[in-house]
Amino acid sequence: MPETHEEPPDFEDELRRRATRTAAPAVIRSGREAMSVELALTVYRQMLRTRALEERSIKMSKSGEAYFWIGGPGEEAFNVCLGLQVHKGRGPAYDYLHLHYRNAGVLLAMGMPMIDHTRQLAMRWTDRHSRGRNFVGHYAVPEWNVVPVTSVIEVQYAMAPGTALVQKRHGLKNPAENEGITIVVGGEAGAAEGDFETCLNWSTRPGLELPVLMVVTNNRFGISTDIDTVHAHRPIADRAIPYGIRHETIDGNDPVIAWHAIDRAMRYCRRERKPYLLEAMVSRLHGHSSSSGAQRNWNEVDPLAQFEQKLLDAGAIDAATIRTLKEEAKKEADEAVAQTMKEPEPTREDVYRFTYAPSPVDAVYPHDYTGLPGRPELPHP
Repeated sequence: MPETHEEPPDFEDELRRRATRTAAPAVIRSGREAMSVELALTVYRQMLRTRALEERSIKMSKSGEAYFWIGGPGEEAFNVCLGLQVHKGRGPAYDYLHLHYRNAGVLLAMGMPMIDHTRQLAMRWTDRHSRGRNFVGHYAVPEWNVVPVTSVIEVQYAMAPGTALVQKRHGLKNPAENEGITIVVGGEAGAAEGDFETCLNWSTRPGLELPVLMVVTNNRFGISTDIDTVHAHRPIADRAIPYGIRHETIDGNDPVIAWHAIDRAMRYCRRERKPYLLEAMVSRLHGHSSSSGAQRNWNEVDPLAQFEQKLLDAGAIDAATIRTLKEEAKKEADEAVAQTMKEPEPTREDVYRFTYAPSPVDAVYPHDYTGLPGRPELPHP
């Protein structure tokens, strides 16, 4: 993928076009789809926060404040719209999430503080997701049914039918709590893995169909491999056809389109208790990870700038408000990093902690941390 200079265009150049409307609109439209201005501004602010966090994260990796960055700049529109629509809670009555490492926008939209992201990025002991053991974006939030993210590509697709099966059985016994669905997210390159086919297969067994929303965010690159060199010109969503799964391919860079597509897919899974495959075409603005330099690619569509201009053209926001919101998001990210860098790193002794869950047989592992008599649990950060 061609990449260009890191510095962004001048702010005033970004806002060179101004709205001509004299009154704010009631809705923001994309084709036949519409979104209220109130919701559009909520989505826009969350997109700004996600971008500010990703850009600060990249700086952390380049300045030595962190060792490695990977994330999803260019996927903010879809991720924020997904996070805002998740029915969050704990247990099978709520949605389960099997995410991958480009879903910061999902968690921020759900209410995760930025510092929960930066602590993992800097590998701090206070990292609630993995105690500084894992790459950034590898979230684990039990109270929101966020299943631990793994670095092994696409295995989440094979795991998703498991939680969906629990939800289906739970709904049969508790009809009033029959709306929880399983949401699994991955990239288009990983759709070539057998785990993806496993999800398609196990979600569609006759009479045992499962409420799984399968999401593929297609940025057209698998690390450094262009999809056109390995895949025929057909939507990934077409993989659903042999299984009879309802499916759709959308412009994931447009929040209005993404919002309604996610809503349609979720309502179908909740009502029918059957799977749905949603492919969102998204951008990749900073390459795969810090391993490839994370240089900004100005040739890709920027969903944030595009939505910002739509709001300006509609008269839903002005340049001064945009400037204020950007400053607030940047300040929030900077403060999260500043606090993170004051916090302790794991020690060598911590390697032996949290290997096994507490259980009656924990004493078999005399060097393990959890569950042994007389050794209290570590307080939550």
